[in-house]
Amino acid sequence: MDFSIASILALDGLTNGAVYALLGLAIVLVFTVTRIIFIPQGEFVAYGALTLAIFQTGKVPGTVWLLLLLAGLAALMDLTECWRQQRGTWPALKAAGRMLVLPVVVSVVAIWAAPQQFPLWVQAALSVAVVTVYGPLIYRVAYQSLESSTPLVLLIVSVGVHFAMTGLGLVFFGAEGFRNPAFWDERYTIGPVMLSGQTIITFAATVALIAMLWLYFERSLRGKALRAIAVNRTGARLMGISSQASGQLTMTMAAFIGALSGLLIGPTTTVFYDSGFLIGLKGFVAAVAAGLSSYPGALIAAMGVGVIESFGSFWASAFKEVIVFTLILPVLLVRSLRSKHSDEDH
Repeated sequence: MDFSIASILALDGLTNGAVYALLGLAIVLVFTVTRIIFIPQGEFVAYGALTLAIFQTGKVPGTVWLLLLLAGLAALMDLTECWRQQRGTWPALKAAGRMLVLPVVVSVVAIWAAPQQFPLWVQAALSVAVVTVYGPLIYRVAYQSLESSTPLVLLIVSVGVHFAMTGLGLVFFGAEGFRNPAFWDERYTIGPVMLSGQTIITFAATVALIAMLWLYFERSLRGKALRAIAVNRTGARLMGISSQASGQLTMTMAAFIGALSGLLIGPTTTVFYDSGFLIGLKGFVAAVAAGLSSYPGALIAAMGVGVIESFGSFWASAFKEVIVFTLILPVLLVRSLRSKHSDEDH
């Protein structure tokens, strides 16, 4: 170990940490607004990277057909709910149509564009669009009817959604892995470090997305509504803020962040159908280190996770995952000792 090797490892760790930071922010966002510990966040990463890989072959990704299936199921659930509440035929059809329109449009565009072999950035945008629309549909199908349940019940549902998405990933993409082409092939030498264009894009995308999230929550009305739901769900409902709409919006943002993370990590790592679990779990470690409540804490913790993983792979590559996940134990111990809550629901 010398300075040059340490510099290379630190850069690699910070690059991975930037992706983990996005995932950690998404997990914190989902938990603060919906109280869901969202285990399948990593599946959005794998779906984003692998959907782009299938677009690269000129075929229609299986995620498009799943999107249509989920949209139909969500629309049927909305239709049934309206009928039970006796709102009438037109409101029921209108609610089902709202749930169907965006997934159908995205799917039709994806089916048409797949064999056209458009440039990489167009295929990347389509991949992000396909995976992003999964967010509100998954929330509607799996979580919305249980939004008043305890966090433990929501966690059990998250585990089920994770296994379902992993199994469907095997069906859609197969057992072989894919590595996507880099969005920028340039390389720059800075001292002992070789800085690639993909690394620059990763850092730039992370900073830009964090800045946009900050502006969204600070400046926009919907962002402030999400903050209100996170602070006091009952009070926000009394003020007319819909918890269901907030949950769907939050999950949409989480799906977008996951899909973007998949595009960023795809050129540097071979992604398999089940790779999302480990990647998402590292973002979860960062989120837990931040107490599932602090966005700056999740960002700092994610960078630390990336650096520790990088140096751990140098010193003991066989145990790098163990080293990373062991970090969560002292964090949980310290937080449990400091916690003043005794109610299980907290």
